[in-house]
This record gives sequence, structure tokens and C-alpha cells, in this order.
Amino acid sequence: MTRVLLRELEYLVALAREQHFARAAAACHVSQPSLSAGIRRLERDLGVPLVRRGGRFAGLTLEGERVLPWAHRILADCEAMRQDLTRMREGLTGTLRVGAIPTALVAASLLTTPFCERHPHVRVSLTSLSSQEIRRQLAEFEIDAALTYLDDPGDGRPLYEERYLLLTPDDGELADRDVARWAEVAALPLCLLSPQMRNRRILDGLFAQSGAVAVPAIETDTVSALFAHVATHRWSSVIAHAWLPMFGVPAGMRVIRMERPYQAPRVGLVLPGRTPEPVLARALMEVARDLDLRHALDRVLSDHLRA
Repeated sequence: MTRVLLRELEYLVALAREQHFARAAAACHVSQPSLSAGIRRLERDLGVPLVRRGGRFAGLTLEGERVLPWAHRILADCEAMRQDLTRMREGLTGTLRVGAIPTALVAASLLTTPFCERHPHVRVSLTSLSSQEIRRQLAEFEIDAALTYLDDPGDGRPLYEERYLLLTPDDGELADRDVARWAEVAALPLCLLSPQMRNRRILDGLFAQSGAVAVPAIETDTVSALFAHVATHRWSSVIAHAWLPMFGVPAGMRVIRMERPYQAPRVGLVLPGRTPEPVLARALMEVARDLDLRHALDRVLSDHLRA
């Protein structure tokens, strides 16, 4: 019967992540010879070579690439088992690891705050990640849950639909409108998020549907920098309503509804695809089911539109 130690699987996962023996050993808090010996024991127990060796780390073998997802799953399941047993003794403890796309990060507190109130002994680690990185980290069990765009109905639990607003100076060209059209907004001096961000690609698609192309004077990869530039009153922007609880409307600016897209993008909570679900992730999902984030965000939007 093959004997595989969890510690040796941890060594393999760390080596695949760090791509360097010394860095992997440091991440595992062991010496490099100990890590190398552990991986050799794993290779001997499994009967296959896992690492391509040369003067330095040269990557995993085909067998190593096949073993790696199993290692991620086994380690994640083991941690979930420990959390479940700890919960039985002490209630929920540990660290909930959440990844969020930058445009949902500013609304994450609407979910994490009630979670922490319900489970005061759990710590939350909230990280800003791209949509692509979220998919990878969920697959490799590096995060327990994610706030991200939902592309398919079965991807996760929907939390809200993005509603788009023109944020523009009080004396701006379109400031007296009740609804702004995409083609009109494309002609304004704009500050938008960078093209590598999913939000910007969505907006570019909506501009294109109206036959327009937006060429912003300022592009940034953070929502905070976008608001800082727009607050100078030199630029306008198209923002998501989920940003209002965090940033509000800068003095001397106003928000105007944009034309509604045919299908508004949905942001939701996604868990790793494994059964049973991790205890902390399941607890977060239970909190999400008890909340109505869509209603809460729409209420904030209505308050700002009336202001």
C-alpha cells in the first residue's frame, strides 16, 4: 500500500508554486535538503518521478503535473476536516480566505462584516485578484471563496447586478440629464479603469453597442485612483453603483443613470467545486443567503440620485 505523507504533498505544492527549491523550503519552514528528501520519498512511494531536475528546478514531469491537483485537493480536504472538527469543539475558528475582483472589493464589507459579527472567532483574509487569478486559486484551493463576475447561471450565488452611472461635474455637459446615453458619454473627457480589467472590457462592449469608442484621458487599475482623478472635476467616469457605499459622490459632482444594458453583469459568491464544501466557505454562503445586497445597494443608489 502506498504511503503518502501530507507534509510531502505540501513540499510538492510549495515547489510548484515557488518554482525554486530554496524558496519552497523557506515557505515550508524547513531546510532545502529536508524538502528535497521529502519530495524524493514521495516519488519513491508513488513510483514515478515528479520533478525534472537539473542544476536547478526545471519544472514538474507529466506525472508531477497529474499529481499536483490531487495534492491540492487532499491538503484542502484535510484542512476542511480539521476546521469541521474544531467547529464541533469550539465553534468556527480559523482564517477565511476570500478573493475579490477589484470592482467588487469595495462592496465586500457588506458581506464580510455580518460574517464576522456572526462568527467573531474567524479571521478574514480579503485579497484583490483578477478574474483569471480567482479561477486558478479556486481550482487549486488557495482561496475558500470569491466575489467575482458570474458568467453562467450555475457559477455561484448572485449577490447583485452592476448598475452603471455617469459620474460627472455639476456643471458638466450632461449634468442635467436623467439618463445618459453611451454614445454621448464616450465624447466626454473620461477617466476609466484599465483595459486589462473586466469592468473596462464590459464598458467597452457597451460603448461599442451604441456605435461609439471611449478613449479616456486617464486609465487606472484601482477604483480609488479613479475617484481621486474624477474629484478634480476635470474628468467624468462611468462607475458601478456598488462603489457608492465606499466612495460616495465627490463634492461638486453628481451621478446620472446610464442606459440599462440588455443584460447587466452579475456579481456573486463562488466557492471551490468540491464536496463537502469547506466549513468556513459554507458559513459565508449562509450569511450571503440571509442578506439582500441587491436591495441594500439599490437603496444607496436611490439616496445619491435624489441628492
